[in-house]
Amino acid sequence: MSLAKLLVTTLAALACVTASAQTTGQTNPLESASVHQPTDYGVLVQGGNGITDNRDGFHFLAAGVHAGKVLTNNFGPGLLHGNFEYAMELFPYWQSFTPKFSKVNCSQLPGTAVVSCSQPYTVGGTYTGVSVTPIIMRWNFVRHGRLQPWVQAAGGVLWTNHKYPAYGSTNPDLQVNGPNGDASVWNFTPQGGIGFHYFTRPNRSIDFSANGEHISSASLGDRNPGVNASVQFTVGYSWWK
Repeated sequence: MSLAKLLVTTLAALACVTASAQTTGQTNPLESASVHQPTDYGVLVQGGNGITDNRDGFHFLAAGVHAGKVLTNNFGPGLLHGNFEYAMELFPYWQSFTPKFSKVNCSQLPGTAVVSCSQPYTVGGTYTGVSVTPIIMRWNFVRHGRLQPWVQAAGGVLWTNHKYPAYGSTNPDLQVNGPNGDASVWNFTPQGGIGFHYFTRPNRSIDFSANGEHISSASLGDRNPGVNASVQFTVGYSWWK
């Protein structure tokens, strides 16, 4: 929530600066995309929280890089006037901090109906991984001076060092805690969000965004507990060519 407050405060502060920037006629690569369709490269830090009842104790932190290319001229009416950009992101540093709980591993004794379970042990905690988002489809709105807002839809893949998220209980239940009761180290990350670039120079920008993200293994594992919804806030810096 502190990241959300930071984003709102920054938006309010930059709104005042943008009003004066619009009167100066300052241009940036997105406003002149009909002449030259720019490429951008950047670094970014991301953090967020789960927002559903059973995932509100999940927290996220990541750091990585961004690369994008504007593919069209500026077009569209009025406030929708803008251009289409294709981009990708890589987070080689990705962590999720999850609640810890106890579970058991159970199996059925051969030739009997008896279920035998291990002693309880702790699962959950911190997960480390790598997140790749190879498909980012972004619409940049132009005619806003130094402040250039955008909306996007994206899809990615997440790998974690342990099957994510943790699943199970201490009940002697083969469906939950049996041999086929784990999640997967591979998950998919469909997402969508809003953001903006604030151009400190014609070819430099500070970037802010808020993204809604879903994490699901698409049943690659035996179970797919997933994270139905999380909100990720991002701060970055980009170079434009």
